[in-house]
Amino acid sequence: MTLKRDGYMPRLVDSKIEKYLKIFGAVSIEGPKWCGKTWSGLNHANSVTYMTEKSQRDMANIDPKYIFLADRPQLIDEWQIVPGIWDAVRHECDSSRDKGKFILTGSTSLDSTTSDEIYHSGTGRIATIRMHTMSLYESKDSTGEASIKDMLQGQLNEGHTGKVELEKLAHLIIRGGWPENIDMVEDDIGIIPKSYIDTIVTKDMHESDKRRRDSNKMRMLIRSLSRNEATLASNATLVRDIEDYENKEQLIESRTTLTDYLGVLDRLFLTANQEAYSLNYRSSARVGKTAKRHLVDPSLCCASLQLTKDKLLNDHETFGLMFEALVKRDLRIYADYLDGYLYHFRDNSSGDEVDAIIEFSEGNYAAFEIKLSDRGIKDAIESLSKFYTNVKRKPAFMCVIVGHCEAIMKDRKTGIYIVPITSLKP
Repeated sequence: MTLKRDGYMPRLVDSKIEKYLKIFGAVSIEGPKWCGKTWSGLNHANSVTYMTEKSQRDMANIDPKYIFLADRPQLIDEWQIVPGIWDAVRHECDSSRDKGKFILTGSTSLDSTTSDEIYHSGTGRIATIRMHTMSLYESKDSTGEASIKDMLQGQLNEGHTGKVELEKLAHLIIRGGWPENIDMVEDDIGIIPKSYIDTIVTKDMHESDKRRRDSNKMRMLIRSLSRNEATLASNATLVRDIEDYENKEQLIESRTTLTDYLGVLDRLFLTANQEAYSLNYRSSARVGKTAKRHLVDPSLCCASLQLTKDKLLNDHETFGLMFEALVKRDLRIYADYLDGYLYHFRDNSSGDEVDAIIEFSEGNYAAFEIKLSDRGIKDAIESLSKFYTNVKRKPAFMCVIVGHCEAIMKDRKTGIYIVPITSLKP
């Protein structure tokens, strides 16, 4: 019997947690605060220990074994508050071949360069799963009529879905995929994302590695990342943005300092970068070309830039970028579920660009273009067709994901799928 909470909305990651508990001694679920890690962990656990409770934390600091419980799997929530728990769990997993002993949840990754402790990797004993905010399919804002798996098998059914108005899409972007925000009233949907950023810059950024940093500089950096969402903005661009906002005394002055601040955001799971894709596995493009920087949820971009529904509706360019961020958030979640990985593609010689590439575990891949309105479908088809012509290794399928669209379709000439984001699932 698990500790599943009433009102729990099933997550795509649940199947991976269940699978890994049968293979490994422990499973570590990592991801941003408030994304639902604890509730998902409780869905699979038979006992729980919270490191946010002082009495439990004090016992763990004396010796982590004192908090171990008999009912397994045992969930240890926010384990990184007492870092020694990791090695204690690893040792406990070594003591027997039993599987599924522990579930660890954490919202901060450990920085081995600044830590006084020595941590063993836990390879073969502790499996790590990355969790994100909720996709539209998980929050029930997508019907799931269009499956990536079906497209991969060439079995997608066409049909009318009904058009989703731009006002609804703006709402979904600003609300984000935070479980506590799903049923929030319209006037309050921006409060949780704003509070998240406030927590990052006033508290979490200092606690991630026990170092003090300038909160104002971090807030400006998040604002710059938000402004450059879904672009190939360089570090120099980020610094210039910050200079535009504030005087020179308040700048992130050096590459080293900027890298440090970006590293903090990575450790807090606030960023989810989209690496460059190459059709040549040994190409430098896979490791050398610039990644697209994304905040983990488009609602954070909106909160940082103080975007409202009305502001999005009156700024089509910004709306399009935020919609692209929404789609890529969902594609990342769906790719993880399918044991794939999300990339972007850019070829400087041919000029070809593809908004999103999902590479599957078998090595085949799919190419996606993203358009806010159905008015952009024609251009997207032309862009994907040009890409298809120029590449030697062809994609398994191609798809245009659209916001304001009323049907699942297949272009008769090219075979390219057209799918509303509110119909998509893995």
